[in-house]
Amino acid sequence: MEVAEAWERYAQGRTPRRETNASGARTWLNWTQYADHGPDESILGDLQGRTVLELGCGTGCNLAHLSTLGAICTGVDIAPSQHKKAVARWGGLPGLTFHTAEVAEYLSRTDTLFDVVLSIFGPVWFTDPEQFLPLIRKRLSPGGVLTFSHKPPTKGTEPVGTLREARAVTRWDYTPEEWSVLLASSGYSNSGAETVPPPGDQEAGTLLVRAYA
Repeated sequence: MEVAEAWERYAQGRTPRRETNASGARTWLNWTQYADHGPDESILGDLQGRTVLELGCGTGCNLAHLSTLGAICTGVDIAPSQHKKAVARWGGLPGLTFHTAEVAEYLSRTDTLFDVVLSIFGPVWFTDPEQFLPLIRKRLSPGGVLTFSHKPPTKGTEPVGTLREARAVTRWDYTPEEWSVLLASSGYSNSGAETVPPPGDQEAGTLLVRAYA
């Protein structure tokens, strides 16, 4: 599959996450494209005992952190090398499993309901939301939350673009208002979005969106 091959090439060129962050923590959650910046997992509420699914989990570093907080975590990524790295680094943590799959296919075949679904610069940004958002909604438990982040669209760009690192991959660059409409039409409620300002002299912020089942 062309898309899977593109993401595998992208994954192989990625630098592994640091062993510790600026505060010395071994695990942490990062919503933005900048190290040690932005909100943490507290925006998700108490995670003890909750089921969490990350779509496009990469090497599992964000999920590993949620696992240490008592969440029961499942990660799905299309790139086989990401699964290998995730298991090698985090396979010993309890309540944490990883799968190699195309995320829409995974959502279509699983019967599991999740309390939290995450996509951090992941498939929600790179999959047709009119088909994808309803798939996620069906797998959310009552009151469950979908939270995702990506770079906000820049002025003058079209909503649909192409990932520079993976030419086979389409990107949906929507504004907070556009996401609100799409989420509402897919059965979500109480959606909200914010742009997390960038640190220092950086120009691009991060769009952070939440919506509830």
